[in-house]
Amino acid sequence: MAIVTRPTGENGGEQYQPLAEINVTPMVDVMLVLLVIFMVTAPLLMVGVPLDLPKTRAAAITEHKDPIILSLNRGGEVFIGDDKVAAGDLEPRLAALAAEDPKRIVFVRGDKTITYAQLMEMLSQVNRAGFLKVSLVAEASGSK
Repeated sequence: MAIVTRPTGENGGEQYQPLAEINVTPMVDVMLVLLVIFMVTAPLLMVGVPLDLPKTRAAAITEHKDPIILSLNRGGEVFIGDDKVAAGDLEPRLAALAAEDPKRIVFVRGDKTITYAQLMEMLSQVNRAGFLKVSLVAEASGSK
């Protein structure tokens, strides 16, 4: 709070009255300095210890592929992604995909009107094909 002089007396003299205004310029200056300090030091904190790593002939780590989405609609039709698959062709196609990468995740989506037996049959085919990771997909219920 700053003290300023204003003519307020009855005889025209000056009295000291407080002025209730905040000077934000120093605060902005401090914030900008802190911003610059954090912008300079943040990249330095992310850098690891500098090392001269040895060379190797090992194969490069493969990147994770997109998950396989397996769907079963209310009519009993099976889809891999958007491609419709005949019932007898499902397991061989899954086995071919599992041969490429058995650690790939399989998302199984089933219409809510299908039977438990239909879902279990599809899961058993995924298991027999050789996949290790299977997840069931459901829609989150909305709050009303």
